[in-house]
Amino acid sequence: MNYPNDLFYTNDHEWLRIDGTTGTIGVTDHAQGELGDVVYVDIDSSLGDVCAGDTLGTIEAVKTVADILSPVSGKVIEINNALNENPEVVNKDPYGEGWMIKIELSDPAEADKLMKAPEYMALIGE
Repeated sequence: MNYPNDLFYTNDHEWLRIDGTTGTIGVTDHAQGELGDVVYVDIDSSLGDVCAGDTLGTIEAVKTVADILSPVSGKVIEINNALNENPEVVNKDPYGEGWMIKIELSDPAEADKLMKAPEYMALIGE
């Protein structure tokens, strides 16, 4: 499995990529593998300001449904609506086209509380 070194990771298997003051959020390669075939991604289109740990939506797979949690606080500025038509992209490209939400970070230092790739890999036993 793939765990890019430039990302931050949560215990709940979300990833965060920071570009300036924008954070892009998705689920990890491990998470999509554990979920199985993703059939639906439901992200609340009315989201505004969110806090770290808030539920952003759900990801539904053949096996189960899981919450998508925000790793950091900020204002939602974009939702990947392409996932409405092609949720399977989360399985094929979780760190690229399978991203879910972009937020304007309110406190970029919150990312310091998240894991880097080696810590995340230890958490999941890889």
